[in-house]
Amino acid sequence: MNAQQKFESALSSIPLVAILRGIQANEALAVGEALTRAGWTLLEVPLNSPDPLQSIATMAQHFPRALVGAGTVLTSDNVRNVHAAGGQLIVSPNFNPTVVREALRLDMLCLPGVMSATEAFAAIDAGATALKLFPAEMVTPAAVRALRAVLSADTKLLPVGGITPDNMGSYLAAGASGLGIGSALYRPGMTAAQVLANAVTLVEGLRTAKAQWRQPG
Repeated sequence: MNAQQKFESALSSIPLVAILRGIQANEALAVGEALTRAGWTLLEVPLNSPDPLQSIATMAQHFPRALVGAGTVLTSDNVRNVHAAGGQLIVSPNFNPTVVREALRLDMLCLPGVMSATEAFAAIDAGATALKLFPAEMVTPAAVRALRAVLSADTKLLPVGGITPDNMGSYLAAGASGLGIGSALYRPGMTAAQVLANAVTLVEGLRTAKAQWRQPG
């Protein structure tokens, strides 16, 4: 599968992005194995982690069916470095058109961070693959619903920041296409076994949330 196919497949099955902020390069293989075992295929290593490019390279090499990339991507140089490491996904906390353009030039998927309708439409016009709604603590389910009402129906929206099993259902019911999960999944110092347990719990929470908000009445 190419990067776009991996992304679409994940959104239709387990639309959760693993945000592995602070992961050590020597943990990447074991943590990646835990996540893929639990069915997660969207793996993000923020660039403010220790030796992030090595972690990305390790996971891209060992988990070819996963969509592996970087978060906290702020410059075009960052994009090129992630591409050289084998990453296919670029995620940013902000919208920078030069980052989006460079990602597209290299056939990478790009999820810029936006908070308002103005930023959302600008990012879409620049060619963003999907929109990271960040921080989700400030982009509530009600705000997601409002954005969904004015954006094209095929626009992918992924809230990130403070997402837990307790609020997954509210975001999905409001129109979120997927969710970025950080500390509820992984924190520095966790073992792969702990990450696996968290990953399984979050998938169970996702399925429960989907079942609840899809029920009539």
